[in-house]
Amino acid sequence: MCELGSKPAMALCTHTPVPSTYPSASSVPPAGPFESFVDTSFARIMSRVGALPEGKSNPAFATSPSSAELGSAVINVHLVSVSSKVPLDAGNQQLVQSELGPNSNYDPYQHRAVRHPTNNTETMLHLLKGSLGTGILAMPNAFKNAGWIIGLFGTLFIGIICTYCIHMLVTCAYVLSGRKKVASLNYPQTFEEALRQGPGILPKLAPYAGHFVNLFLFIYQTGTCCVYVVFVASNIQSVVNYHTQVNTDVQIFMLYILLPLILLNYVRNLKYLAPFSTLANIITITGFTITLYYILRDGLPEAADRHMFGTLEGIPLFFGTVLFALEAIGVIMPLENNMKTPVSFGGATGVLNRSMVIIIIIYMGLGFLGFLQYGDQSAGSITLNLPDTEILAQSVQLMLALAIFITYALQCYVSIEIVWNIYLSPHVKSKGYRITFEFLVRTLLVLLTFLLAAAVPNLELFISLFGAFCLSILGIVLPTVIQMATFEQDRSGLRLAKNTFLIVFGLVGLVTGTYISIKDIIHEFFTHHPH
Repeated sequence: MCELGSKPAMALCTHTPVPSTYPSASSVPPAGPFESFVDTSFARIMSRVGALPEGKSNPAFATSPSSAELGSAVINVHLVSVSSKVPLDAGNQQLVQSELGPNSNYDPYQHRAVRHPTNNTETMLHLLKGSLGTGILAMPNAFKNAGWIIGLFGTLFIGIICTYCIHMLVTCAYVLSGRKKVASLNYPQTFEEALRQGPGILPKLAPYAGHFVNLFLFIYQTGTCCVYVVFVASNIQSVVNYHTQVNTDVQIFMLYILLPLILLNYVRNLKYLAPFSTLANIITITGFTITLYYILRDGLPEAADRHMFGTLEGIPLFFGTVLFALEAIGVIMPLENNMKTPVSFGGATGVLNRSMVIIIIIYMGLGFLGFLQYGDQSAGSITLNLPDTEILAQSVQLMLALAIFITYALQCYVSIEIVWNIYLSPHVKSKGYRITFEFLVRTLLVLLTFLLAAAVPNLELFISLFGAFCLSILGIVLPTVIQMATFEQDRSGLRLAKNTFLIVFGLVGLVTGTYISIKDIIHEFFTHHPH
């Protein structure tokens, strides 16, 4: 197994088969519920950037005296023996033979050792929580760009595409794990292994696969942090400006929260962030509920009073916003690999489909209702449409600003892991300078998100840009390429047509969404910063 920081690109590490059990639980102290939650959360984030095998804790953290110097939040892992093996029933055996081939008897599900496996309900709740963020508050604005007819059917269509691509990615990861005879592969490893087994020039590109995925993950996570900075500052601005009757620029409020954000990102151990994350989840649910109350409180206008179709230029912005809101590609594989019964994740009535049906309905519903209520005034976050004069509405804005402020640290954590742990830390040989350089990297990453947000404090454009640019690649194009490389022997006309459509759809969305967003961002920049 690759040790943390052992290579410039840990995402490219290849892993030996994961043993079926860890050391006996009797040899180590049991982990409490809080430690279990923290360790599981940490493992998911680390596996997201390829630092750990999916669904497995890193034993080096428990034994290495220098682990605190490796630039990551270190958790004292208590290794326990927990088996997540799935009985190899007839249905599962049929799946193995159909996907891996009749001569294969290696089922990756049978070789996973997960410290704290989640059941189907827990996995579903984690997936719902991972998909319901700031993006849902931007859905009325997305409907404004597309019109409510395209908004409804477009959200449904994009949701189906995203769900199907997730199925492809999970299936390919399972098949490639079986061929490689390892328990699981994370996203960068899956892409690398697919290219390695692919035809033509693809094997030569395999060594760069992990870098490519990490680049887009970094851009996406950094972009999400920019969105969070704008969101927090804009909601605070709305409340403060009302009470002071002074029109203070949003950049001033960004400056106010800059130092707290830097200090928050100096927390190197997720153990100390976990309680605040739970608080943020409670606040978020409360804020969403009150927001829905305001949407419905005074009744809704007739749908005929709102435009059914948006402008041609608005469609790419709609595409990027919906992708940003719906896509949870970063958490899918850690969740599936951490399940007690991972075979239940897929399938027509599996955890993924049930979760995505709920998510799509919620997004369609809030987008449609919010657009009916606020029409062309729908802001980049619907909280900015709430009445400034009411204390309850102001409390929602401040509550959600606090929740997103807390969540910023977790989002930025992934960027820090990629930049520092994977690429920079291995090159810092001096232990005396390691901590100094790590905190410098943490500071610079926060400053980067602050400067980008302050330059163009437009929530809807940031959401659309990073949704179109990053998630069309990570969520649509790459899973399709992975499937084509994994099953390159299957060149049926139907599969070729389907995969061609998905790649073209993703690339068109990427190009048009990115172009329109950047064009509007440039216009916004020169509007706020005239010569």
